[in-house]
Amino acid sequence: MKMRLLQMFLPFCIAVSPLSHADGFDEPHPDTLPQPGVPQGKIEGPFTWKSDIFPGTVRDYWLYIPAQYDAAKPACVFVVQDGLGRAKNWNLPTSLDNLIHKKQIPVQIGIFINPGVVPAPHENAQPRFNRSYEYDALGDRYARFLLEEMLPEVSKSYNLSDDPNDRAIGGASSGAICAFNVAWERPDQFRRVLSTIGTFVDLRGGGDFPTLIRKFEPKPIRVFLQDGSNDLDLYAGSWFHANLSMLSALDFAGYDVGHAWGEGGHDSKQSAAIMPDILKWLWRDYPQPIQPGAAPKRRMDILIPGENWQLVSEGHRFTEGPAVNAQGEVFFSDVPAGRIHKIALDGTVSLFVENSPGINGLMFGPDGKLYGCQAGNQQIVRYDDQGREEVVLTGTTSNDLVVLADGTGYYTDPKNKTVWRFTAEGERTAADVGIQQPNGIIASPDQTLITVSDTAGRFTYSFQRQADGSLAHKQTYGHLHLDDAAQRSGADGMAVDTQGRLFVTTNTGLQVLDQPGRVHLILNKPQDAWLSNVVFGGPDRNTLYVTCGDKVYRRRVNAQGVNPWQPPLAPPKPHL
Repeated sequence: MKMRLLQMFLPFCIAVSPLSHADGFDEPHPDTLPQPGVPQGKIEGPFTWKSDIFPGTVRDYWLYIPAQYDAAKPACVFVVQDGLGRAKNWNLPTSLDNLIHKKQIPVQIGIFINPGVVPAPHENAQPRFNRSYEYDALGDRYARFLLEEMLPEVSKSYNLSDDPNDRAIGGASSGAICAFNVAWERPDQFRRVLSTIGTFVDLRGGGDFPTLIRKFEPKPIRVFLQDGSNDLDLYAGSWFHANLSMLSALDFAGYDVGHAWGEGGHDSKQSAAIMPDILKWLWRDYPQPIQPGAAPKRRMDILIPGENWQLVSEGHRFTEGPAVNAQGEVFFSDVPAGRIHKIALDGTVSLFVENSPGINGLMFGPDGKLYGCQAGNQQIVRYDDQGREEVVLTGTTSNDLVVLADGTGYYTDPKNKTVWRFTAEGERTAADVGIQQPNGIIASPDQTLITVSDTAGRFTYSFQRQADGSLAHKQTYGHLHLDDAAQRSGADGMAVDTQGRLFVTTNTGLQVLDQPGRVHLILNKPQDAWLSNVVFGGPDRNTLYVTCGDKVYRRRVNAQGVNPWQPPLAPPKPHL
């Protein structure tokens, strides 16, 4: 082979010398050819599958079953997009035969799946070709197709491992971005990704991946990228430069990433020639589990290595409204149950209030009392430390609230698209009208700015507080990331820290913005449920507590929260 790997299996790259011409491979890698004494696996199929997740589609798929497969032992899995044709173009079945025989990779079953097609209704019509829709799009549709349809179907005949460390997924071109997206969406199911000539350009939003990789906390994924400098350069972008951007982003975020660059075009020549080495890199040190990488120091450096979400309380119906008192104890509501629970400093959870219909947002005030939005009775109420209730306002529709050091309070009213100002004495005034779905509300550390989240939009709104407590200079300010299929951010509850950073719960995750309203970091949701609210708790206010669906979680971070009901403090001047 004219071009050989100059450095083998470095931690983050396979370095490849430049090709002298587009197809510059003169001799095949020996492990891409049948070898004497090596038992060959069998190819089964094609089988036909009709999908419910992609309605009306029909597709073929094939299975590679290695000779060493033992039904008593769960086998690793390698899913490949574009079916048996792609697998053969990669020299994959023979490479798997040789490497499994030499015990250089584990026993694994290949599942080679074609994209779906909706058959034409008659001979003069075109089918609907689903390849771009399934492969190029962001979101979890294709991951759900694999996890809810294909893997259960194959599992009827073969013993497949359900350990994400035992699952690889790969593809070329659009199949490559599809493979990466599956692992990105579901790292709890797939952790090894092979991408050749990957279409990380903006056909259906895939050009966002380098930015998302840099902003999300690292996920436990190992990725190999291959491309050539003569790959496509079209209206959606340059394939090669997009792959370079992916490598740069993965490196920045601390991922275990390998790569091979050449001078080839949009073809499989290079990837087929080095496929055995790619497979050995993907499966090196198996069965050691793949762990999230440690990103280099960022300016917004709040992550603590080894710290992740920890379950605090479960068994609720829908959790909301976390609030912290002077001791650092956290209180949260179970809205449908009409209950408020207390999390003590030792982590024990107890019932604080049993009958508060529709209780939602909570916030302590400077009087030491816990204020709450009691939607079931259309009231704002407050509780003393014994849980005794006092009505502050009646005839209100409210969702969330904040109470400041001077006793002024603000609450959101999504039904009427209104933000209200109120006093501890029960007076109220409309402070703003017009946000589509005002939800969470919080003050800046110096209490001169009020931020309101809009569940129905993609921005947070910023207001400046005036001397009389009114709100002025309304502006869309914080720019949030949306899930690919979402028209709404799902922005809900918020918290701030001493640096003036804003923590916003959204469909995408816990988004952390700097003072100028730019997302620097996105923390993964602790479970696939509505992430409704967040507060800093604990005696040092350095632990995030989030309400997510039926559970409450916590996570220690390198940041200190601010209590809006305490005296204002000046945050530092923001930087880039």
